Amino acid sequence: MSQGLATLLRVGTQKSHSAAESTDFIKCFLKGVVDKTSYSRLVGNLYFVYKAIEAEFEIHKNDPVLGKLYYRELWREKSLELDMLFYFGTNWREEFKPTPACEKYLARIREISANDPVLLVAHAYTRYMGDLSGGQILKKIAKEAMGLQDGDGTAFYEFDDIRNAGEFKKQ
Repeated sequence: MSQGLATLLRVGTQKSHSAAESTDFIKCFLKGVVDKTSYSRLVGNLYFVYKAIEAEFEIHKNDPVLGKLYYRELWREKSLELDMLFYFGTNWREEFKPTPACEKYLARIREISANDPVLLVAHAYTRYMGDLSGGQILKKIAKEAMGLQDGDGTAFYEFDDIRNAGEFKKQ
């Protein structure tokens, strides 16, 4: 029986997903213990990660493999810019810099894009499918834990161009 790409990626990343869920930050987050400073740093680093993934996908949008997975409606850079503005103010571009760990990840994204771009699929799958799958739960936790109003600091979780996340994921 043939398995689809999403199934293969889900199974193949299961161990890493479990490891990520067991980090102190995520365990606390899921319990509703969310520190605004730590969360805003996470948002800041995610901005750079998504910006890099999306820039590399843009470079390879006509690739026979990556082109089939080129869905701009998933892209998070613009929504993360709104969150950066909320958390860090109008000078966020000058003030917020990625952490060394984030810089290392960004270098890896660029490296695989240059040398074996099909590997970008795994990075995009892990990020975007996770956002679509658990994003609304995380948004609710973040809003409640930090006392946020609708749209304040949670634009990242909004996929305005996707009506039905379940149907989109099947596609």
